[in-house]
Amino acid sequence: MYLDPVLMIAVPLFAAFLIPILGKINKNIAKYVPVLVIGFNLYEAVMLLPVSMIKPVIVIIAAWRPPLGINLTIGPLGNMLALIISLVGFIVSIYNIKFVEEEPNEKFHMLFMLLVAGATGMVLTGDIFNLFVFLEITSISSYALTAFIRHRDSAEAAFKYLVIGSISSTFVLLGVALIYATTGTLNMADIAQKIQSVDPKIAVTAMILLVTGFGVEAEMFPLNGWAPDAYSQAPTPVSAAFGGIVVKAGMYGLARLIFTIFNFHGIFYFLLIMGIITLLIAEMSALRQKQIKRMLAFSSIGQMGLVMMALGLATQEGVVGGLFQMFNHAIIKPLLFLSAGYLVFYSGSKNIEDLDGMGRLKPLTSFFFAFGAFAIMGLPPFSGFWSKLIIISETIRNGFVVLAALALIGSVIEAVYYLRVVGRLYFKKPHEGERTHYVHPTAIVAMTLLTLIVLFVGLYPDFLMTYLKPAAAELLNKSAYIKDVLTAGL
Repeated sequence: MYLDPVLMIAVPLFAAFLIPILGKINKNIAKYVPVLVIGFNLYEAVMLLPVSMIKPVIVIIAAWRPPLGINLTIGPLGNMLALIISLVGFIVSIYNIKFVEEEPNEKFHMLFMLLVAGATGMVLTGDIFNLFVFLEITSISSYALTAFIRHRDSAEAAFKYLVIGSISSTFVLLGVALIYATTGTLNMADIAQKIQSVDPKIAVTAMILLVTGFGVEAEMFPLNGWAPDAYSQAPTPVSAAFGGIVVKAGMYGLARLIFTIFNFHGIFYFLLIMGIITLLIAEMSALRQKQIKRMLAFSSIGQMGLVMMALGLATQEGVVGGLFQMFNHAIIKPLLFLSAGYLVFYSGSKNIEDLDGMGRLKPLTSFFFAFGAFAIMGLPPFSGFWSKLIIISETIRNGFVVLAALALIGSVIEAVYYLRVVGRLYFKKPHEGERTHYVHPTAIVAMTLLTLIVLFVGLYPDFLMTYLKPAAAELLNKSAYIKDVLTAGL
């Protein structure tokens, strides 16, 4: 039994502003609030899952039916992504109880709650202006979290993210204003119905503005200049949240715009080409990195390139593969960042060469990193194998053999730099004077949960496919989405 889906946004927002008050009463209370609140969101998403797979749940707010009022649209796609955001947020909030760089305070937990609330709102809203509003909530909290540890590099990374993100937000707002001026509506289903009657020049201009804006959050090349610095300089759990939460919400916004609102001829070829370019440039950049977190940052960009390529196929299997890859990235990348955070803490350095011999000194943390590395590379029986297999197979089936070959080359490059790190962990002699701090129990719980999910999905991929196929069908079936939203409440 699920409660009102609006609570998935309202409760985290309320809790975010309640945390500073609770912190005045007892500082230890604040760090447990995100676990409880995001745990509630996870429960809601799980309870909504079987319902939304049959028919989208349309929430009408203030009794104003679409397209006049604001509504939430909880279909298979939005609910799946809300579930992923809640799952990753819940696990990272467990890790946040005690993480290694600096003791988190009430401000940190408040910002983390805002980030989760904003990302959840993005994937559930049916209104393009509120999509922008929730994007802003997510972005602003991300800027602040990037600079949470106060030193020069993190401030510089946050400022770069702020500048690029502000340009992105401006583009999105201009695109929304242009659409509203020409269609007289902000409801995405209504816009999708009316967009064909809009002057093609205006529609294409709006599309360029919106795709550029959301391309920044989706890490599309060349709009991803913020990502390497933000990932590498932010606190470890924030880096994990960027990969598992923020980028997924940005990719959803990009996909919803392209598939539902515009759906113009040629836009999918653009997504296909930009995906493979993003993948190759990111993987080659990751190969050259000497710092572990920057390597993971470029790897994250490469994974999003593979998702774009899959979505660009615009077929049922292609979209399923892209969504599968999004799920894998959302679970595996936090595992890599969380384990790498402790490896950096032990060695006292972010450099890969300083991680030598950690497999002997810190076997548990090194195991988690190696497990995540094998999974993201796509080795069987890990979950990453199935998504890459689906994407490559579908790319070949659609006649894009060269793109499939390039994607495979990207995967080989990925394997090289991950195996290089794993090799250093297990086959190099440790440096003298390594730190002997232990892994906090909450970190072990968080990384263990992520590991078990990756292994379960790898062994039983059909379980996840049951939910991914309706989500892909929703994204591809524009007319059904329009009908479900605009007939809600009749």
